[in-house]
Amino acid sequence: MASKGTDMVKPSSLQVEPTASPPEASPFRKIIVVASIAAGVQFGWALQLSLLTPYVQLLGIPHTWAAFIWLCGPVSGMIVQPIVGYYSDRCTSRFGRRRPFIAGGACAVAVAVFLIGYAADLGHMSGDSLEAKMRPRAIAIFVAGFWILDVANNMLQGPCRALLADLADGDQRKTRTANAFFSFFMAVGNVLGYAAGSYSKLHNIFPFAETKACDVYCANLKSCFFLSIALLALVAIAALTYVKEKPLEKKTGGNQNENDSVVEGSGNVPCVGQMLGAFRELKRPMWILILVTCLNWIAWFPFLLFDTDWMGKEVYGGTVGGAAYDRGVRAGALGLMVNSVVLGVMSLAVEPLARALGGVKRLWGIVNFILAICLAMTVLITKLAEHSRQFAPGSTDPLPPPAGIKFGALAIFGGLGIPLAITFSVPFALASIFSSSSGAGQGLSLGVLNLAIVIPQMFVSVVSGPWDALFGGGNLPAFVVAAIAAAVSGVLAIVLLPSEAPESAKGLNGSGSLH
Repeated sequence: MASKGTDMVKPSSLQVEPTASPPEASPFRKIIVVASIAAGVQFGWALQLSLLTPYVQLLGIPHTWAAFIWLCGPVSGMIVQPIVGYYSDRCTSRFGRRRPFIAGGACAVAVAVFLIGYAADLGHMSGDSLEAKMRPRAIAIFVAGFWILDVANNMLQGPCRALLADLADGDQRKTRTANAFFSFFMAVGNVLGYAAGSYSKLHNIFPFAETKACDVYCANLKSCFFLSIALLALVAIAALTYVKEKPLEKKTGGNQNENDSVVEGSGNVPCVGQMLGAFRELKRPMWILILVTCLNWIAWFPFLLFDTDWMGKEVYGGTVGGAAYDRGVRAGALGLMVNSVVLGVMSLAVEPLARALGGVKRLWGIVNFILAICLAMTVLITKLAEHSRQFAPGSTDPLPPPAGIKFGALAIFGGLGIPLAITFSVPFALASIFSSSSGAGQGLSLGVLNLAIVIPQMFVSVVSGPWDALFGGGNLPAFVVAAIAAAVSGVLAIVLLPSEAPESAKGLNGSGSLH
């Protein structure tokens, strides 16, 4: 968290963030228990990224329109996270500020998982024909569940991070350790989720999952979500029962100085007003950071959206619902698991690499070039797979690609873990420094950066499907554009981002330098 410099001026109208009584010193075991919620949340995200794009196509949504389903993630991230963060700061529940939102988010996840997993069954019960290519009722139920799931996940993440900061109680070492634990459990959740998605016989654990309307692939997805909700329930209940919060006291009336807690009264500035105030105070370095982050996520989102679909269609040569496509999707889930392992290891090496390369902006620029190369290599792997494709006698389903091509595809997944670790850390650290004088508080400053992430995701969700269809319906056109965006973001990161932090950021690393 950025320290307050002596030259930093905050508008008095924005200094209204309520603060609870200082929490008691919290042992690391409490921080670990709260941070473990990230594993439950990320388990669900991993399943979304690896399995749900193929699943919506099984329900009858064409590839061109599948990207629109993913609009709910960016929209909910843009709206829900800032609102939940704002009101969790002011929550006066006797259970604490953060715990009610964590509990509500976990319950909403359970509802969403039920709707997604049983969409085909509920659609069939409502009148969908199993012979029809498109199942409109199942699609409607799935979309409702998908939106609820993304909203619920966004409800969970913000308050969890805020609760970790509360437990650290201003201790910088504890704050760094708490965030390290959160990142570690995110990697754990990713590995578990991708491992579950890559295992084709998981549905045998839940024999009731396979039904007349829900085939083996659907039953496997359903089983994965059963495990996801079980893990999330376990870690959330442990955190909510073991870690207690002191309730925030309501304060009304006019006899308050500018440092007092304010929950009710005329002095409060609405969340939207504070966000707009933060934008008005942004300096040039932050605008450059927003630009680089936007381009970075234009590069990332096509692959995150269609990675397993690319493995099923372009690498394994399958069609949706076919055996080859199913094998490719599972191989893609395995690739995402490899990606998560590399991500976890690379996260521990960010600071040493930044020192070795001469600064975080140079590190970010270099790994963006790695991102561009990996995305461009999808074209080569696809062409090699097409050239080597073989079919068994009398079969229309292609055989698996040669081992070298499978290794090359998995190497792309693994290589992408390197820039992903930087994407998950460096922009947020720079935002903390560049926004230290915005006057809107750390949460809203990061909310501004979040807009630079979700808006590109919305753009890609709307454009990528029709763009791919324009060139024949595959995933490569979007990947090529993504590679170009990654290269441009790398150049801008190295050329335009400043090398030194503003004076107000001194104290973050002892010198104010970003190196």
